[in-house]
Amino acid sequence: MESARKLAVTLLLRTFEEGGYSHLLLRQMLAGSGLSPQDKGLCTLLYQGTAARMLTLRYIVSLYSKRQPEKLDAPVRYILYTGLYQLLYCDRIPDSAAVNESVKLTGQFRVKSAAGFVNHVLRQFLRDGKQYPVTADRWHAGMLQYSVPEELLRQVVTERGWAFADPFFSDSLLPAPCTVRLNTLRASVQDIAGLHPQACRTAGCYQVETSDITGTQAFRKGLLHVQDEASQLCCALLGAKPGETVLDVCAAPGGKSFTIAEQMQDRGQVYAFDIHPQRAELIRKGAERLGLRCIKAGVQDAAEWRADMPRADRILCDVPCSGLGVIRRKPEIRYKPLQTFQELPALQYRILETASQYLKPGGVLVYSTCTILKAEDEAVVERFLTAHPDLTAEKMCLFPDEAHRCDGFFAARIRRRV
Repeated sequence: MESARKLAVTLLLRTFEEGGYSHLLLRQMLAGSGLSPQDKGLCTLLYQGTAARMLTLRYIVSLYSKRQPEKLDAPVRYILYTGLYQLLYCDRIPDSAAVNESVKLTGQFRVKSAAGFVNHVLRQFLRDGKQYPVTADRWHAGMLQYSVPEELLRQVVTERGWAFADPFFSDSLLPAPCTVRLNTLRASVQDIAGLHPQACRTAGCYQVETSDITGTQAFRKGLLHVQDEASQLCCALLGAKPGETVLDVCAAPGGKSFTIAEQMQDRGQVYAFDIHPQRAELIRKGAERLGLRCIKAGVQDAAEWRADMPRADRILCDVPCSGLGVIRRKPEIRYKPLQTFQELPALQYRILETASQYLKPGGVLVYSTCTILKAEDEAVVERFLTAHPDLTAEKMCLFPDEAHRCDGFFAARIRRRV
């Protein structure tokens, strides 16, 4: 059986060398690891924390290595990163354990020849008081403080200002809370008391204490589903009512559809679509677990118009996006070059354009993303409204805000004139 530290390094290799998705890899590999709950927690901490702080840790290694970190054997690189992460950010782990266990890992990953090098870097960092020099350049200093590329930092500060960027990027370095939506059709908060729920500002939203929500009795009984508060706020903005017809055009894995159905008291119709059959099946199974009968899951490309689609009172258009608003949950996204996302606004506009054609007169459409870039948010909505004078934006929101320390989301509530 692998140790927690070895599994954390393995996960980093799978994520950054093989292009895996952090949240999926972590769930899959922990499930088959045989680790104790305590060791699963340690693995999660080291994996997610190291992944989030990668640029800072890389910079520190570069100060002590004659070779650039990218030139080191990949296992050596991530062993050093996890070792430095423990020294810098894990007060409960003794420095000696962080160093000694990192040296041991070189043998486990068959890079034993690097044991002396790993030992030297970590011990020299300790002798230097765990301090590293920071330049006077505000952008380079910000890169090290938040562990985000200078390009991304500059873009967000230019568009949103430091008052938004500082708390957002600071929060992105902290462990993401487990946030759930209570299934009010089946349960009250007393029914999940064992999870020590803490109420969020949004009705029905709670932070709970568990390392494996899907393994809890409350989850298996359909008393709740996992959903960040920002996502729940998008559903609140839609304002669906019992008896209405609602379309969720990019619905998988289904959290927003479930919340909408619960807000409708499971009366009416919620058509929830995804382009991939296996993801549409996730929606169907989730609705079945929660006992929600008004949800009809199906396969559909949201960018392609269908004549047989029902006309809707309300439409949720939660489009594919860069995902930069959820980097505290998927840290690998923060390192992607911004040019990677250049083609997304065109797709987002096509989906919004197509979805709007199903909206009844007087109906409400919510366009939402889990990103904070204006090119994917306000710019798409403004272009759309210019082309459609029969529609008007009633409200635009950017999260997190002063009231909600949640994931980064944008949402615009749009109404078709009667």
